[in-house]
Amino acid sequence: MYSKQEAALLTQEFWTLFGRYIAPLPSADGEKINWVNYKTGLKDTRFVMVADTGFAKVGIVLQQPGVAFQQLYFEKFAALKKQMHKTLGEAWQWQPGITNQHGKLTSEIFTTLENVNVLNRQDWPAIISFLKPRMIALDQFWCEYKYAFEG
Repeated sequence: MYSKQEAALLTQEFWTLFGRYIAPLPSADGEKINWVNYKTGLKDTRFVMVADTGFAKVGIVLQQPGVAFQQLYFEKFAALKKQMHKTLGEAWQWQPGITNQHGKLTSEIFTTLENVNVLNRQDWPAIISFLKPRMIALDQFWCEYKYAFEG
């Protein structure tokens, strides 16, 4: 069992290692990118990676204010679902209109890897092997289709 401080330090160490590992890779459009804090350029739309004590997760989180506005963005992604899954090489889970742990309404498109623990260094290679190709594929999809979200 880890104290909160030990767990926070291990988690920070993991993300620092992951960030250094993936940093040399440019985005699909050839630009330098901060993979760990990926900026979509679209307000209230984030690409996220989570490494926790039972799973790892990669996804898109929509946090637009107002149900109708968020639903519109979710529907824009849904219209590109076939292309997205083809680029990702797998189908992801789609959850519109959920309440997150902070009580905020979000919609998410994501995939998870179960039974890994960021606090266990032995799981780090599996977590990295899960996160890296999916973020690269998500970036490739975004570079190709982000124009559909402009305006």
